[in-house]
Amino acid sequence: MRTVVIGAGKISTLTAQQLLKQGHEVVIIEKDKARIDELSNELAAGFIHGDGSKPAILREADPAATDFLFTLTGNDQSNIIASLVGRSLGFSRVVTRIDDPAYEHICIELGLSELVVPDYTIARYLTDIVAGKNPLELSAMVKGNARIFSFVAREDDEVAVADLKLPTESRVMFLYRNEKFIIPDMDTTLKKGDEVVVIAHSKVLPDLESRWNPQAENGP
Repeated sequence: MRTVVIGAGKISTLTAQQLLKQGHEVVIIEKDKARIDELSNELAAGFIHGDGSKPAILREADPAATDFLFTLTGNDQSNIIASLVGRSLGFSRVVTRIDDPAYEHICIELGLSELVVPDYTIARYLTDIVAGKNPLELSAMVKGNARIFSFVAREDDEVAVADLKLPTESRVMFLYRNEKFIIPDMDTTLKKGDEVVVIAHSKVLPDLESRWNPQAENGP
């Protein structure tokens, strides 16, 4: 696998180290030349000097030959812009880091559904530990062709779960409404702004994407 990482901060370098250990190819895009010089002695990665939100720089990273684009700088706006530009240039999968959870719904509405929110993730992880839960149980159970898909409910989604007309082999597992966790039944009515999480067979993901994240499927 080939991964392009924008930014050379701590999260980026730790991610690159782990990917390289697993035998993957990594290219890091960084604006700070001194930081590139420092890391080039530590990581067997490729480096591109420049602004990762600029189309010319991202083209240099060869989108067609890349499996993942990770936008991991410490600036949310830069990461969102870089992700949108990267997606438009043909990177097959784009993962966006945001530090402010307020951007989460905006990103999902823009079709940037693969998000990393470090502080939020840590907070949920620690809360689950205090509650005596294993935060890794769900990820360990999602195997084979099972996939997790999430979307933000729109006005035309304000119907009962039973009336969502989801593809066969997909089900609503839970939702968040105003940060409140809800396990719905088939009669639960969605409200605009609900973050809905679906478990689905991988073969129906294109149907879900085309309905709720058309930008992710077709580009902007």
